[in-house]
Amino acid sequence: MAGRFGAVLTAMATPFHEDGSLDLEGARLLARHLFEHGTEAIVAAGTTGESPTLSHDEKKALFETVAEVAHAQGKRVICGTGTFNTAESVALTQMAAACGADGILIVTPYYSKPPQSAIVEHFRIIADSTDLPIVAYNIPGRTGTRIAHDTLLEMAGMPNIAGVKDSTGDLDGVAKLVAEAPDGFDVYCGDDWATFAFVCLGAAGTISVAAHLVGDDIVEMVALVGKGDIERARGIHRKLSPLYDALFCSSSPIPLKGALRMLGLPGGPLRPPLFDATEAELAIVDKALRGVGVL
Repeated sequence: MAGRFGAVLTAMATPFHEDGSLDLEGARLLARHLFEHGTEAIVAAGTTGESPTLSHDEKKALFETVAEVAHAQGKRVICGTGTFNTAESVALTQMAAACGADGILIVTPYYSKPPQSAIVEHFRIIADSTDLPIVAYNIPGRTGTRIAHDTLLEMAGMPNIAGVKDSTGDLDGVAKLVAEAPDGFDVYCGDDWATFAFVCLGAAGTISVAAHLVGDDIVEMVALVGKGDIERARGIHRKLSPLYDALFCSSSPIPLKGALRMLGLPGGPLRPPLFDATEAELAIVDKALRGVGVL
């Protein structure tokens, strides 16, 4: 069932020092923590990694650091290099390859709202610039544009478009995509609340935020589905659901960084335009962490 990058991947937060500068030692520690708790590959500089606030030099340093940790443990790193600028995305992709990336995450171009034909060409240009496998990131709630089903199938025919991280919340659409996509095209869940349903529908796995905190549980849940033990897997899903909700009580990764601080894990503050969680939000996160027994 697992895809080429494994079944449980984590969209890693980017640690910052209290003055807002990039915390590379924190990134090393956090990456090790994730691998120790079941993560098979890390996605660096995605949404959870506050990628819009990272300079190109910071992304380079982050990619090199996480790749070093991953490869030392026989694991992999997928680097988020997609922007709303095709040429910039190509340049970042080539930089990530030089930093040791094992795969590339490309988000749908945001703000510009390209039509479907332009989305295909955007991905084609980036795919032609690298030999690395590319995972498309379909998250219309943040980009304003959804990659349509037929567009995804067309992209799946490109040699190194390896899969999609789906954050549409459309379970019917996912079921159809899993059924119709060619062999080797991996459908990954992009929303923790939907992971159980996705893997039951045959998805390759999940790119998780909650795995920072309950990675072992998520690994067990996904493995149980693979074994056909749906009842036990559903029990884990129900246990974790309040935490999933808490991690999105505000714009991600605001609640996650509050949780990391509570658990003494590297994370640090957020970069504007995001700001640290409010007391009310922290209370929600605290209750959820206690509910799953990690605090």
